[in-house]
Amino acid sequence: MKTAREMAGRAFLVLAVFALAPAASPAAAPEWLRAAARDTLPTYPADTVAVLLLDETVVTVEDNGRMKTTVRRAFKILRPEGRGLARVAIFFNKNRKLLSMKGWAIPRTGKDYEVKEKDAVEFGEHEDLYSDVRSKVLVIPAADPGNVIGYEYEQEHQPYVFEDRWFFQQPLPVRRARMVVQLPSGWEFKDVWMNHPPQQAKQSSGNNWVWEIADIAAVKVQPEMPPWRAVAGWMAVRYFSPRPDLAHKGLATWKEMGAWYNSLTQGRRNATPEIKQKVFELTSAQPTALDKIAALAAFSQRDVRYVSIQIGIGGYQPHNAADIFRNRYGDCKDKATLLSAMLNEIGVQSYYVVIHSERGVVSPEFPGISNFDHMILAIRLPDDVPDTTLYSITKHEKLGRLLFFDPTNSMTPLGYLPTYLQAGHGLMVTDEGGELLTMPLQPPQTNRLYRTGKLQLSSSGELSGEIQEVRWGSPAISRRGQFLARKGEDRQKVLENFLTGFLSGFLLTGATAENLEAHDKTLVLRYSFAASNYAKRAGNLMMVRPRVLGNKSSDVMEGEERAHPAEFDSASLETDTFEITLPPGYQLDELPPPVDVDYGFAAYRSKFEVQGNVLRYHREYTVKEVKVPTARLADLKKFYRQISADERASAVLTRSP
Repeated sequence: MKTAREMAGRAFLVLAVFALAPAASPAAAPEWLRAAARDTLPTYPADTVAVLLLDETVVTVEDNGRMKTTVRRAFKILRPEGRGLARVAIFFNKNRKLLSMKGWAIPRTGKDYEVKEKDAVEFGEHEDLYSDVRSKVLVIPAADPGNVIGYEYEQEHQPYVFEDRWFFQQPLPVRRARMVVQLPSGWEFKDVWMNHPPQQAKQSSGNNWVWEIADIAAVKVQPEMPPWRAVAGWMAVRYFSPRPDLAHKGLATWKEMGAWYNSLTQGRRNATPEIKQKVFELTSAQPTALDKIAALAAFSQRDVRYVSIQIGIGGYQPHNAADIFRNRYGDCKDKATLLSAMLNEIGVQSYYVVIHSERGVVSPEFPGISNFDHMILAIRLPDDVPDTTLYSITKHEKLGRLLFFDPTNSMTPLGYLPTYLQAGHGLMVTDEGGELLTMPLQPPQTNRLYRTGKLQLSSSGELSGEIQEVRWGSPAISRRGQFLARKGEDRQKVLENFLTGFLSGFLLTGATAENLEAHDKTLVLRYSFAASNYAKRAGNLMMVRPRVLGNKSSDVMEGEERAHPAEFDSASLETDTFEITLPPGYQLDELPPPVDVDYGFAAYRSKFEVQGNVLRYHREYTVKEVKVPTARLADLKKFYRQISADERASAVLTRSP
């Protein structure tokens, strides 16, 4: 299984592919493409780069369960940015064969162009150690505004599970989308619709079925929205064969799905003498059961290198724990397998949890293995293990406390779950089958940023002093990752880039970090700076912004109307306290008003005060829920505007005569 981040490695250099592509030959485009090009189109927004004229998928199922899929797509290019659609990449392997592929261009003037499979450039999966997954990239010429391009490809495969997904809504507007399913006699299907009203299939002939939708609006991609796959309309289809030898592939429930996956993992978590010895070395000196679990978890995260091996069913089936341990590498399901085997040696049970790396993509209504691209573990905590420092816990009715842990994410320590996995759905696999669970959303206080500043303001307007940041949970993970991605003195650029957003003409005068590589400990940063002309002077007045650093506001709700819900990265609690010693001869003339707002999903409070010659600003920002539904977007806009006004507010100082 590959996460969205891993799949990003599949991207190719578009320019290189164009350079390798041979010239196309003149040839008439097929009638289906010419018919799509003749279609009368509605009016689209001026910034629409292209329209998908036709998106047709034809699935032909043979009685032995083998499937042949033909895909036809036609685009009309409307703007130069749409030229990238001329690059067509089709992935295949030994199980999913690519039978044919072609592409055509219909220019506004002149002859049609054709490119064939022999014109394609073939690539391997370069981010995998071993993989039979390859791709062929075909580049269609003349993808200029006003022209129509199209392609067709055919694949054949023997699926492990009888299911299909039809993604008819795209980031582009779709003029016409069609799904055709041709089933053998006696076969049945069940369709499930997500984010779109159900459409009735029409029976064309025999056991053949057609769904067709016209004029589908583009998915408007906006900042801080859920993943577009979580809001786009799509349909899932499950097929059911009357043959007893194929009945196990027509999975209708999550329990059946889990049972199928459990069958793939039998015997994979058996511990060898070498594994047993390593468990003893890691845990024998640990005083408590929790310490033993933590030692094994750290080993799986940091001592087992992530390497993807995708061969045949290896995309789903983990390797044997013995092989993973001996080689010290594996992908997400392999790392989970080895950790599960090691935990079992200290008497701790654990269960596979297949999950998606983007929140909201898994649909509870559709039990399907194609929902998932990642794997973690659910660790069953023994009764004597305290959970006061463990936050990614769900209390299961039968199994008790389940601690969710991701062995692949080396930055997220035991007790935490990566933010992108929280509040999503995961399929827990046990010997009894599968159970779809909602991953816990960690409370705000587990993701904490506590920033304090002791600063001095000079009569010339220069601000200088020291900032201390104490971070744990998500704020620590994100900042720690930024620092560890750099080496030596280059790390100070992380702080310099941060300060640039709030200060002009500053000099970073010092910086230290505590527990930078101790992922299970609090990250403490201390840095000092001097910023000239921080305060603005006008005669006897000086204006100073008490909120020195840090942005909690956002302009994502401004401008065009929002089409989708909004999402925060995680629940969190962040506080800033800045104490600014005023320059001699100046006294306070005016303070901004405090802010105290609570919208349920988030809250913000700030206050200003002067004690002697010290101006003190304190604020607290709390995110309680990660999802803001469309009905509450107006409140989110108000919330951000109130924060923005507070962040821009200035205190006015006056100079004594």
